[in-house]
Amino acid sequence: MRGLMQDRQLLISSFLTFAARNHGERQIVTRTVEGQIHRYTYADCERRSRQVANVLKSFGLGLGDTVGTLAWNTYRHLELWYGVSGSGMVCHTINPRLFPEQIAYIVNHAGDKALFVDLTFVPLIEKLADKLPSIRHFVIMTDRAHMPTTTIPNALCYEDLVEAASADFEWPEFDENTASSLCYTSGTTGNPKGVLYSHRSTALHSMVANNADALGMRSADVVLPVVPMFHANAWSIPYGAPMAGAKIVLPGAAMDGASIYELLETEGVTMTAAVPTVWLMLLQHLEKDENRRLSTLKRVVIGGSAAPRSMIETFETKYGVTVCHAWGMTEMSPLGTLGALKAGMEKLPLDKRLDIQCKQGRAVFCVEMKITDDDGNELPRDGKAFGHLKVRGPWIAGAYLKGDGGNILDGDGYFDTGDVATIDPEGFMQITDRAKDVIKSGGEWISSIDLENAAVGHPAIAEAAVIGVFHPKWDERPLLIVVRKPGKDVAKGELLAFLVGKIAKWWMPDDVVFVDELPHTATGKLLKTRLREQFKDYKLPVTATAG
Repeated sequence: MRGLMQDRQLLISSFLTFAARNHGERQIVTRTVEGQIHRYTYADCERRSRQVANVLKSFGLGLGDTVGTLAWNTYRHLELWYGVSGSGMVCHTINPRLFPEQIAYIVNHAGDKALFVDLTFVPLIEKLADKLPSIRHFVIMTDRAHMPTTTIPNALCYEDLVEAASADFEWPEFDENTASSLCYTSGTTGNPKGVLYSHRSTALHSMVANNADALGMRSADVVLPVVPMFHANAWSIPYGAPMAGAKIVLPGAAMDGASIYELLETEGVTMTAAVPTVWLMLLQHLEKDENRRLSTLKRVVIGGSAAPRSMIETFETKYGVTVCHAWGMTEMSPLGTLGALKAGMEKLPLDKRLDIQCKQGRAVFCVEMKITDDDGNELPRDGKAFGHLKVRGPWIAGAYLKGDGGNILDGDGYFDTGDVATIDPEGFMQITDRAKDVIKSGGEWISSIDLENAAVGHPAIAEAAVIGVFHPKWDERPLLIVVRKPGKDVAKGELLAFLVGKIAKWWMPDDVVFVDELPHTATGKLLKTRLREQFKDYKLPVTATAG
């Protein structure tokens, strides 16, 4: 027997129409690429998104066509998200931090028909335009006053197009399983792979992501998504915020500590989200003036890579801000876990509570999660056993675009994340490493992430990376590579002494190398493949630690 409920499709256009109808006066604030602050409302955004849809229609584009964006978090980018996907087309957000050759590859692989480009990236596209044969229309996302002289063929001005387009457009109805948006992995080896989301997967993901134990946005919130819209759907915030009616503050291209702090304070931000490197810059900016406070900020969501314990503690004890750890992947839309405390945990002593908050959190509803050994056998959830982390759920990729990578699911429909993790009896998962980054010493595994976070706890260390280097007896031993904070000094012996008692004795790095900077992937994660190549012939001191 079937139920007797109405059969309405879950479509992305409904997020914005809901916000325009029920929170039409709520603001969307942008620090534009041109520099000024722009303000308008959800009602304005929905109207202009319909105009964007008519612009795309005038280009001859229709259901299933792919439209690329090379853009920061701005109101124009938000209009494109809804104008493209709401029309039944596929919004392909391109990470501009990829190598130019990779950008050309994914534009061609996706078959983008039009490309919308922020001013920042005009020089990049000038060099690539003749390598993008599928692009019929290049649009520069600015107004006539700031339209640059460019060699991009037949470049069009975004504001000219939108202002000339009618707002008379009805969002179409179609199957909720229709493709809505496309993100490519930032893979450190091989070509990036396309992850193709649907309207249904995006709607389900956004509704669950906005639960109280997850991002928990409310209509009274002021939300600053620093995480880029080209990075795994900005963790669904540009979808969830309209669902809640929250005010959105978009940072544009300026993501340094001073610029982020200014927006936090002037706009009354209550909740924000980004990768740890952004918060390192913010905290360093705050440290320069003891009078600086976070007067309205209540919650910070940190994902992308593990947040150092010292960062979580500083936010809470010095600034009164609660940190929520998150974990996910492009292949997961991206949310998999959130670190919300369970009942009673808020009463734990700070050290015990931080032990929990440093983990990546509990699976959200609809995400099934397990860890297995090398043979695929499920391991216990005891917080000690660690193995390959596998997931399945309605917003987790079942395949890559065009079949790249072959079959990516196991016999039970689980996706192997490539992470090594533990799961404790309370359900909290903790990433101990990427499978390819774990250090195997004397038959035992050492977590490079735990070592890095311990090292960053030193007040003179800005960033740390740990890789395994060859050892004739123990196979591998950890090498600690660190960047000092500006104006700070610390010697090898002092740093190693600082680690005593914070890590297992046999985990102690065998050597420390000081560098000016560390390499990162296009999404801000440490690029350990480059470090391993750089230090492949590194010789450890002869008095190496026993494994």
